[in-house]
Amino acid sequence: AERGGRRAELHKMAAAAGAEAAAEEEKRLPEGDPESGGDSDDEGDSDSSGDGEDEEKENEAEIQRLEEQLSINAFDYNCHLDLIKLLRQEGELVKLRRARQKMSELFPLTEEIWLDWLKDEIKMASEVSEREKVYELFERAVKDYICPEIWLEYAQYSIGGIGQEGGIDKVRSIFERALTAVGLHVTKGTALWEAYREFENAILETAQPAPGSIPSPEQQQVLCSQLEKIHALFRRQLGIPLLDMEASYAEYEEWSEEPIPETTIKNYKKALQQLEKCKPYEEALLGAETPKLAEYQAYIDFEMKAGDPARIQLIYERALAENCLVPDLWARYNQYLDRQLKVKELVLSAHDRAVRNCPWTVGLWIRYLLAMERHRVEHSIISEMFEKALNAGFIQATDYVEIWQAYLDYLRRRVDFTQDSSKELEELRSAFARAVEYLKQEVEERFSESGDPSCTIMQNWARVEARLCNNMQKARELWDNIMTKGNAKYANMWLEYYNLERAHGDTQHCRKALHRAVQCTSDYPEHVCEVLLTLERIEGTLEDWDAAVQKTENRLARVNEQRAKAAEKEAALAKLEEERAEQRKQARADKKASKKAKKTRTGDKRKADEDDEGEWGQEEELPSKRHRGEGDGVLPEEDMEVETGLFGRSEKPDGPAVPKEKASTSRKDIPKVFHDSSKDKVTVFVSNLSYTMAEPEAKLRELFGSCGEVVEIRAVFNNKGTFRGYCYVQFREEEAARQALALDRTAVEGRPMFVSPCVDKNKNPDFKVFRYSTTLEKHKLFISGLPFSCTKEELEEVCKAHGNVKDIRLVTNRAGKPKGLAYVEYENEAQASQAVLKMDGLTVKDHVIKVMISNPPLRKLPDRPEPTRASLSLAPRQIYGARGKGRTQLSMMPRALQRQSNPVAKAENGMVQNSPATSSDPPAEPKKMSNADFAKMLLKK
Repeated sequence: AERGGRRAELHKMAAAAGAEAAAEEEKRLPEGDPESGGDSDDEGDSDSSGDGEDEEKENEAEIQRLEEQLSINAFDYNCHLDLIKLLRQEGELVKLRRARQKMSELFPLTEEIWLDWLKDEIKMASEVSEREKVYELFERAVKDYICPEIWLEYAQYSIGGIGQEGGIDKVRSIFERALTAVGLHVTKGTALWEAYREFENAILETAQPAPGSIPSPEQQQVLCSQLEKIHALFRRQLGIPLLDMEASYAEYEEWSEEPIPETTIKNYKKALQQLEKCKPYEEALLGAETPKLAEYQAYIDFEMKAGDPARIQLIYERALAENCLVPDLWARYNQYLDRQLKVKELVLSAHDRAVRNCPWTVGLWIRYLLAMERHRVEHSIISEMFEKALNAGFIQATDYVEIWQAYLDYLRRRVDFTQDSSKELEELRSAFARAVEYLKQEVEERFSESGDPSCTIMQNWARVEARLCNNMQKARELWDNIMTKGNAKYANMWLEYYNLERAHGDTQHCRKALHRAVQCTSDYPEHVCEVLLTLERIEGTLEDWDAAVQKTENRLARVNEQRAKAAEKEAALAKLEEERAEQRKQARADKKASKKAKKTRTGDKRKADEDDEGEWGQEEELPSKRHRGEGDGVLPEEDMEVETGLFGRSEKPDGPAVPKEKASTSRKDIPKVFHDSSKDKVTVFVSNLSYTMAEPEAKLRELFGSCGEVVEIRAVFNNKGTFRGYCYVQFREEEAARQALALDRTAVEGRPMFVSPCVDKNKNPDFKVFRYSTTLEKHKLFISGLPFSCTKEELEEVCKAHGNVKDIRLVTNRAGKPKGLAYVEYENEAQASQAVLKMDGLTVKDHVIKVMISNPPLRKLPDRPEPTRASLSLAPRQIYGARGKGRTQLSMMPRALQRQSNPVAKAENGMVQNSPATSSDPPAEPKKMSNADFAKMLLKK
């Protein structure tokens, strides 16, 4: 039925092309036009004019606002869509056309946007010149993405012009191009083949002679030629794996008066087999959710093994239509086109679409420049494309270094170095100078770094001057500049310069460079010294050899001395750590002994108050003291024992409240409950709760009840009965515990509640719980400098103007107070990149904010300060527990030792000890002290 309807439509279009133009002209006439017979003074219109005027004014104001917003940020995709929608609603045809034109220059348009634009233009096109503009618009539309619907619309629209000169040939040309582009589309290609055949059938019927008449030889030749065209279309279609192939084959059998050739049948069966292989991939795409990237990749791999270039190209295009913002997919597609097909128009078109979809990806721009050079595009066009790349808004400083290097390589390949000077050489030199200045000013101002710490661009410039231009003087000037940028301490930089001098300079400058390298290098001085001695051994005089040996020996002696001191400091630090560990061990032993002694002295009093103290009379440390190395996970068993003795009041939750003065007495009879590690998978650890929370068990049971059945909540209290801010929540099912982790950072009584898995960190010291990524996320922004009063809704209002905001997280401290930081997640990298360009430096409530792509720095252990002579003695202890300095972490060092500032030659037991700084020297004989020496020592005290 569908094919019959399309056939009737094509017949009608072929027979009466002019009638359509007249009908369209009639549609364009307004109701009040005299030719239409309408009445412009209709009273019914005036009754509703009031509401219409108000709505029209609102729309005009909104249109003006959107236009102003686009004048500020032309890359606001959603703003373009809203403006086009309003202009189409208001019938502002001129503005609508201009708005669509601007958007198409910045972004590839989707299939829906193109079809709406084309249908609007088709309605207004009646003259030949207007139809030509529609043809031009169709040509632009089919270049953005591979869309079967647009090609079908293009072909059907072209049928309306068959009455013009060459109209039929033009229609056939468009159909052939459409078949080349999407005729292999397994699910949507059949519609194009059928439309093409129906068009040829319509032409065949118009060429039939009148009933009863005998066709002339010319007419007979035309009929045979037309029939052959239809036969060829059937044979071509049946050789391609398309859905509903069986129906097409049956239609061919019915239409053809002759038996189907064996070759066609053989190709048809082969295509059927190929279709069976493709069906699993098509079904996977049909059942998958957008963006279907994994399913498309599997399909691409399948087609790559088959090796048909046309089918590989088509499946790539289908994947890109739904994953146009995936740079890696564009890169793989462009690489395939560059290496396999190598068709200029096809390759350059794909590269152009890639950088328009993913302008923030420097690799796509570099491949585009290389492809343009490979296909010999004009120099002015390549330079213009490079300038566009510089304005693309890359998200890393190193990206600008890469794009500059690619452009400089291109300029270098244009130069004929056999000539002393040329226009291309001067352009190359000016580009090198501009690149260095650009990285220094533009890039460093934006990223606080040039992205080129090793000065690779200047190094390449120096190589070009030395090797290709024979200009060593300029190369030396460049290397002097490189060394002044903090590179003089690296041996590899000096050796690079030395090798350049060795190849294109002279021995004098080589020797000078190596002498400077010996003096300045700090990472591998031995290597530089060896190179200098090798040079003098081969080319130097005796005086040069003596000078080199003396210089290298002095330098290496200083280096060895510095390394020895560093080793001594490291050994002293290790010794200091051992002494501190011994001090802590002794302090714990003394404390335990003092507790035992105190119990012995106060035995009678202890016996009298035994009922009040309950379980707290044991020797375990108080819960407020955390063992070193403990995290927020499972408490050790001794702490669990104390904990369960306090929350045991939940044994009778409905019973009468225990009087405060007898609370400790009631705890005495509660049995201890030790931690069962086998239940860790159904338990979560909850912390950072308010100490003043009343009835934490009831509060948390209500909060976690939505996750699943709660078996037990063990809140932890101190010996005074005060809640300590953390507890354990045990569920019946493991799935409920996993769902409970989603409540992490939930605000409870004004504080963010931390929810983490129940893991013993003593057994798993490397276990970390952090729900957010610590690596580069190109679709997420990090914003700093926000006012503390800024809410999530206010920040979303600012950010949504630059794209679709998926999530916003305001960073708070443990007390729930804002820190002026936020993370904003966008839908894709393109929106995040544009948001950085437009929001960085924006003022929010009198605060200038800083916006950058989220790329948290690696967590580094704090550098240990180098030990001074005073610190090498027994200094006050500075190593605290997991929660900072506790009340009992006191220094066990006598005050007299703490006041010592110069431990060199300290007296002890009548002998002078060597300082740690000289501990590597052989031990000297202890010097005996006389009575006078003791007297002087006491007077100094």
